[in-house]
Amino acid sequence: MNDWHLSETFHSTSGAVRWAAFGDSGRDPVVLLHGTPFSSYVWRAVARALSRRHQVFVWDMPGYGASEQFAGQDVSLAAQGRVFTELLTHWGLEEPLVVAHDFGGAVSLRAHLLHGARYRALALVDPVALAPWGSPFFRLVGEHPEVFEQLPPALHRALVREYVSSASSPGLHPAVLDRLTEPWLGDLGRPAFYRQIAQADQRYTDEVQDRYREIGIPTLVCWGEDDAWIPVAKGRELAARIPGARLEPIAGAGHLVQEDAPAELTAALAEFLQKPS
Repeated sequence: MNDWHLSETFHSTSGAVRWAAFGDSGRDPVVLLHGTPFSSYVWRAVARALSRRHQVFVWDMPGYGASEQFAGQDVSLAAQGRVFTELLTHWGLEEPLVVAHDFGGAVSLRAHLLHGARYRALALVDPVALAPWGSPFFRLVGEHPEVFEQLPPALHRALVREYVSSASSPGLHPAVLDRLTEPWLGDLGRPAFYRQIAQADQRYTDEVQDRYREIGIPTLVCWGEDDAWIPVAKGRELAARIPGARLEPIAGAGHLVQEDAPAELTAALAEFLQKPS
């Protein structure tokens, strides 16, 4: 579980981005976007499976995972949408297949609707897309990040581990939980954790949610039926707003579908990406 390594670096307008690609370059490109407070690590099994038929691109957003973290960094949805557009240009991908989870869903939607990023098809997995979003804990931290930043390291570690754990319905393997929380525990990671929550403003989805009817590409909405962060009802609402979108509920999975039901999610994505409809 510790062999996930992003070997490439792109210097974006919000800091250095670590990324990697899997599969032959001649195959149809697929880009995977992670959510918050996660990293591309959650896509490891799906990325390797999809790379049998696609060239798969993964990246850690600025402020997340192995990518750069620094004081004053802009890690908002607005910034991440711009960075994703920059990355697509850097990679030379004019119309890739895109799969986006959680916060990454909002990033992909903003890039498409506001920055002109073109996709051949879009799969959204438990995305942050419709108001209201953010748990009571998430909102509390967002209102008082300077208070939470002063927690002793042991209490901060316990808080982060409990928060990340709650994204899974059956529970995370201890090694997976360690890997997902590790980027947030150091001297740079601790303030970065609260920074990304403080900048997670709902207005960034309010700006685009009335435009989902403009999406004219094949769209799949996958949703963990046991998602305690964003209920599956939001998935039904989102699919109804996007013309022709199909909802794929995934039984036994919470918000982190990649960890809770990787085989089921991979099967749904592989079928869709092979013949988007």
